[in-house]
Amino acid sequence: MKVIIRKNSAESSLWTARYIAARIKEKAARTDEPFVIGLCTGSTPIETYAELIRMVKAGELSFKNVISFNMDEYVGLPVDHPESYHSFMHKYLFDQIDEPAENIHILDGNAPDPVKECADYEAAIVKAGGFDLFLGGIGEDGHIAFNEPFSSLQSRTRVVTLTQDTREVNSRFFDNDPSKVPAQAMSVGVATVLGAKEVVIMAYGSKKARAIAAAIEGPLSHYCTVSALQNHPAGIIVCDEAAAGELKVNSYRYFKAVEAAENA
Repeated sequence: MKVIIRKNSAESSLWTARYIAARIKEKAARTDEPFVIGLCTGSTPIETYAELIRMVKAGELSFKNVISFNMDEYVGLPVDHPESYHSFMHKYLFDQIDEPAENIHILDGNAPDPVKECADYEAAIVKAGGFDLFLGGIGEDGHIAFNEPFSSLQSRTRVVTLTQDTREVNSRFFDNDPSKVPAQAMSVGVATVLGAKEVVIMAYGSKKARAIAAAIEGPLSHYCTVSALQNHPAGIIVCDEAAAGELKVNSYRYFKAVEAAENA
């Protein structure tokens, strides 16, 4: 596992955007095959998306040969609801870049057959060639996507029931009323994420510090599903100083030293 620590979320987000752009360009230079990326929602990726948008508008990057799959969506929330992840992604990314509409994939939380929708989503990922990179954030309890504590680390895309903690955290988008947050969601599984060639996980702020410490220094556990990243051959955690606050001093120094050596 590689851990990138920056002063604040702005610097961390800039690093992440530049890393994604470099990976897209790198693949484009050697093959005509599309770059397949997993994307997330929430406040964490907004600054990264803003920088990717700037690059596209400046002619520094193109998403014309990128295929994206979002990690989750609420069940039963209308697509045009302002807090649906369809709305979020179009507002903060898709409406401002050149990715073809047919390359954009987001789970349909209103599908008549949710089980089939999830199975079809997994099949579409395979058909696209699998993820080159999966970009994600984490919850305060260490969950990735909507893989809540005690989700199987071998899980695939499925319908999940959200914990009260998650609904309370997300209630800030629903008039601060947890009861307005849908009780279920469709989510890619832990194994779906880990199937990517690279996984980049972002975490900013002191509220994520315990989750980051558990993910990096704790045991591999379904209690903290992002800890599964420990088994990935190309996992990266990008965090700010606040999110790194619970790491042991020697762990912090180690990751700083590794990055310095690689950039020497």
